[in-house]
Amino acid sequence: MSIFEYNGSAVVAMVGKNCFAIASDRRLGVQLQTIATDFQRISKIHDHLFIGLSGLATDVQTLYQRLVFRHKLYQLREERDMKPETFASLVSAILYEKRFGPFLCQPVIAGLGDDNKPFICTMDSIGAKELAKDFVVSGTASESLYGACEAMYKPDMEAEELFETISQALLSSVDRDCLSGWGGHVYVVTPNEVKERILKGRMD
Repeated sequence: MSIFEYNGSAVVAMVGKNCFAIASDRRLGVQLQTIATDFQRISKIHDHLFIGLSGLATDVQTLYQRLVFRHKLYQLREERDMKPETFASLVSAILYEKRFGPFLCQPVIAGLGDDNKPFICTMDSIGAKELAKDFVVSGTASESLYGACEAMYKPDMEAEELFETISQALLSSVDRDCLSGWGGHVYVVTPNEVKERILKGRMD
């Protein structure tokens, strides 16, 4: 078993019309044993920027703390919030810096940039970025997430339809992966508000 599969995870981000959604499962396990059912994989950097971290749970928390620290330094120096593209470059640089003993995480970054244009990207554990205009996935359930998102996604969805689509994609995907699941956690972000919802899924 790969070390990336040790705790199990599923993270997906999807783009809508001037909005985006990011969702994850809630299971924290040690291989096939479930440890917690309310694990937080998605974190808020600021109102229009979120990061989801799949991979080894200890590194998820360490990397998140480091990113919050670097973003606060940026806010103090620049007196503004970081743009999603800038933040993606920062995450990539932090990961690549540790490439010989990497953080065992695969980040998914989602944010609203200039003119409320949604931006999503993912990267591997050494910071190689993969940009997309529709959706990005990571975690142990990524194969089934690709299939579900390919089938369900359509461009320019409004916020409510986007929530429905990403939720159905997440729930149907984690049912096909025994290392992730136990409900879901969804954020839908528009220029004016952030909606956070907890999904109930199969509890096995």
